[in-house]
Amino acid sequence: MKHAGAILIVDDNPDILIAARLLLKQHYQVVKTTDNPFDIEGIINAQQEADQPIDVILLDMNFTQDSISGQEGFYWLKKIAAQDPSIVVLLMTAYSDIQLAVDAIKAGAADFIAKPWQNEQLLASVAAAFNHGKDKRQVGQLKRQTQGLNDALNSNKFAFLGQSQAMQQVFDTIAKAAQTDANILITGESGTGKELTAHAIHQQSLRHQGPFIGVDMGAMSASLLESELFGHKKGAFTDAKEDRVGRFELANGGSLFLDELGNLPLEQQVKLLAALQNRQITPLGGTKTIDVDIRLISATNDNLHQSVSEGRFRQDLLYRINTVEIALPSLRERREDIPLLVDYYLNHFGQKYKRELGVSASSMRALSDYPWPGNVRELAHAIERAVILSSGTELDIGSVVTSVTNAASQSPQGGDTQAFSTFNLEELEHQAIRAALTHYQGNVSHAAKALGLTRGAMYRRLEKYGL
Repeated sequence: MKHAGAILIVDDNPDILIAARLLLKQHYQVVKTTDNPFDIEGIINAQQEADQPIDVILLDMNFTQDSISGQEGFYWLKKIAAQDPSIVVLLMTAYSDIQLAVDAIKAGAADFIAKPWQNEQLLASVAAAFNHGKDKRQVGQLKRQTQGLNDALNSNKFAFLGQSQAMQQVFDTIAKAAQTDANILITGESGTGKELTAHAIHQQSLRHQGPFIGVDMGAMSASLLESELFGHKKGAFTDAKEDRVGRFELANGGSLFLDELGNLPLEQQVKLLAALQNRQITPLGGTKTIDVDIRLISATNDNLHQSVSEGRFRQDLLYRINTVEIALPSLRERREDIPLLVDYYLNHFGQKYKRELGVSASSMRALSDYPWPGNVRELAHAIERAVILSSGTELDIGSVVTSVTNAASQSPQGGDTQAFSTFNLEELEHQAIRAALTHYQGNVSHAAKALGLTRGAMYRRLEKYGL
């Protein structure tokens, strides 16, 4: 069975073109040839239009008669990289020497092939080039995916805002820590903005030109974590049908963000610690170590110090990941920021849904007095629903956010916190979860979204409170 993919062979020797084409045509679906390097650009464009883009190019290093310097090959290698950096180039020459091979690799070639070649060796080099190409495309795709969020953060489209002293202290710590390569641990309740904080750190760091790769540890099964973090080789386990690049390698030169780190099983904690200490990884099923250069940013809503005392988290790993710890305040700990956030989201969702709405003083007091167990995420969802369902020109929170209006009705003097029956945070959280489940008629997904929680976090709380 032929492998999917397209190869272009560029050589001024017709015998070389015929021999290489006959060999590779047995194994790959598309094999193109040309004896003129000036045809390369047109062939690449034509194959892209035909939805069969060139994956690998075998490129001769010398086209001028009597030339043995290889400089022509280097020239066309740069031209190919400028046109499509995802194409993998293998350089070929009959005048092989060690220095030329080294220069070829430094210039960006994936491998150096001496002519005449051994068929098995050429096939192995081409197969490796296809795998390398998949890795390059995967890295490029992830960079494009994260660039949109990075640009949004730079243009302040996200509500990472605060005028309170607590948030000003957070911003100050971010500014200082971002300029170093220190590992950072972000702590705080769900919905306080841990991922936004991680992005802000990356954008203000010296690595901001590099990739930002995130991993949600709470959304992955223990069996897949090692493969996701370190990658795997084809055949490493039943479903490993091809090589896969791990998040450590994808984040090379940039930042790696591990969210909900407290969910990492103990056996995986050992491997994470080793990777951080040695700055090397070994893909699952592989034998070759890979050097990685990453800045680690972790986040958790768990108390990792308590987890250490309970034997659920390694103390040496905790020391390694929290060179700098940034504790994000809950929204009830910075109530003076609530009007600022309400105004921001009212404007943001007003533009999105083409509504012009104001908010009354009584509604703003109700929003400010509510404890917001889901923090900023919950507030954002509440304002969005209210913008969608409100009639007239004023934000109607009463018909949408029942838990807020209930809290307001218990607090006739607006900011009088004595109206709350308890200051116990767990009890408030318990009440909010029960209210959300009742409001959404037992639909866990909708209740979790309203509270600003992930499904995993919601299920853990349901088990905790026996609901």
